[in-house]
Amino acid sequence: MLFDRLTSRWALGWLLAVLGVPLLLVAALLVGRAMTGTPAPAPAAAATVPDLTVPASPSASPSPQQSVPAAAPAPDDLPVVTYDPAPRGFPADPGTGDTRPLTEGVTPTRDVAAYDAPGGRPLAFLAPTISGVKVTMPIVERRVGWTAVLLPSANRRIAWLPAGGWRTVALRDQILVERKPHRLTWYRDGRAVQSWKVSLGMPGQSTPLGRTFILGRTPPPQSVYGGVDIFALGSVPDDPDAVPTGLRGAHIGLHSWYTDAPLGKDVTNGCIRLTRSGQRKLLAEVPPGTSVVVVDRLPTPPATA
Repeated sequence: MLFDRLTSRWALGWLLAVLGVPLLLVAALLVGRAMTGTPAPAPAAAATVPDLTVPASPSASPSPQQSVPAAAPAPDDLPVVTYDPAPRGFPADPGTGDTRPLTEGVTPTRDVAAYDAPGGRPLAFLAPTISGVKVTMPIVERRVGWTAVLLPSANRRIAWLPAGGWRTVALRDQILVERKPHRLTWYRDGRAVQSWKVSLGMPGQSTPLGRTFILGRTPPPQSVYGGVDIFALGSVPDDPDAVPTGLRGAHIGLHSWYTDAPLGKDVTNGCIRLTRSGQRKLLAEVPPGTSVVVVDRLPTPPATA
């Protein structure tokens, strides 16, 4: 028992001595550094990641509001775009042969100044109606604060509109016309619905290539149109002087004829003729503002061909 106690006490004392000396040295070292002003080494810090949520300075990344070109005031005496050929000076449509669907249109709610470029010159006013027909123009391009639309009463021209004075409408349909195969195809939501054989413009009065749109509809003025309403398009003859005198100033039309015999031929004054049943179908389904694209031939025939 006594031997066990002495052994235990001796072992405990030896253990304290062994541990105590290093502890005292460490304590003395820390006290000495504190007194001499030398900081104790800090634990290694974890790597930090920059806070990417901090907003960039305005000068490095200008806000959209700062980059909007201002719209110059439009003089009150600017011409208003009507059924007559549009004023000159508007830019060419940069994607006139583009067959991708145009899915939105602009409907003016008041007279809107039309410019030749974002922040450019105002050249005309676009009114809510033309000849009493409500106007919807397909949107072809957008930039901050500005919207480009196909210009009525002109071929392959666009107009730039500042914000305000118009609203957007959805456009589901598209009409593609191929001159060489004399084919018209109606698309909805990007899918071909139906195709028809058509007659097109004769040599010297060819149906104009490029993008245009359905401007409105009108009753047939004569019995030769087969008693079915006519779609007036936003395009006009490329050479107005080449058409007969009685058609001077007229727009290119999409309409039927009293006979289907000329279908598939170049016999019109630039208009697009299809069957009476096909015209009735389009009149019932396709609204004004729908884009119409005339090309020579599609790379791949539509599934409905």
